[in-house]
Amino acid sequence: MTTLALDIKDLVKDYGSTRAVDHVSLELRAGEVLGFLGPNGAGKSTTLRLALGLLRPTSGTIAVLGHPAGSDEARAKVAYVAGDVSLWPQLTGADTLTLLAALHGDSDAAYTAQLIERFELDPRKRMRAYSKGNRQKVALIGAFATRAEVLLLDEPTSGLDPLMDRVFRECVGEARERGQAILLSSHMLSEVEHLCSRVAMIRSGQLFTVADVAQLRTRVGVEFDVTGDADGLDAIEGVTHVESLPDGARVRVVGPPGAFFAALATRNVTAVHGRESSLEEIFLSFYDESNVS
Repeated sequence: MTTLALDIKDLVKDYGSTRAVDHVSLELRAGEVLGFLGPNGAGKSTTLRLALGLLRPTSGTIAVLGHPAGSDEARAKVAYVAGDVSLWPQLTGADTLTLLAALHGDSDAAYTAQLIERFELDPRKRMRAYSKGNRQKVALIGAFATRAEVLLLDEPTSGLDPLMDRVFRECVGEARERGQAILLSSHMLSEVEHLCSRVAMIRSGQLFTVADVAQLRTRVGVEFDVTGDADGLDAIEGVTHVESLPDGARVRVVGPPGAFFAALATRNVTAVHGRESSLEEIFLSFYDESNVS
């Protein structure tokens, strides 16, 4: 049996009376990009820090390629990028990359030079002189250059412009082709949609969905034009958007079809528009369902 790149079992992390991670179980395979989605405070960053061994779990286990998280063996196989990079302000970009490579213990100098060119980074500047976006570039270059078997990326494109975001996506695709495993936490659902084969959705420390992106696509996306009274349309299960029209409303629905077809049966529906749901709409529909008490 192939060893999982990341194997999280029944993970719990408490801070006093607050439970940040609540019995999370998750698997990441080699050559996979897994999207990790959820609102701020959902437990994403805490989970990644537990996987790095920066925090100790209250209960449960995390293994990186079969090694306990935080062990020397696990650290040697992981590279990490945070969403708000804070590195040594007095060092130049080049010095910082050299130090990061030394700390990790393995880095590809030729690939580092290639990445510096692709990300259009001036490595002669000191870290204190870099913008937020350029600090993110340094961290990304350092992580990709290790060719680590597991990449943990926590909002990694924060501050990057669209051109550099495209370079990032290319690098992730190349890493995936090399067989590296990537856990990508991101608020940019378009990024997740393009890069990930599966997504894990977390809310209040609990996973409520782990699914293939292709499977999520099976959730129907339909728009209805409804004439007459539009009151209460936004309360129908699966409705994600209501747009007023001169004689009624256009209702956007994402979800299993039975529920909203039944709810709209008593309405005066004058048109139906088929459309593909975005990952953002699908995520919001799942999130709303998980929030129903």
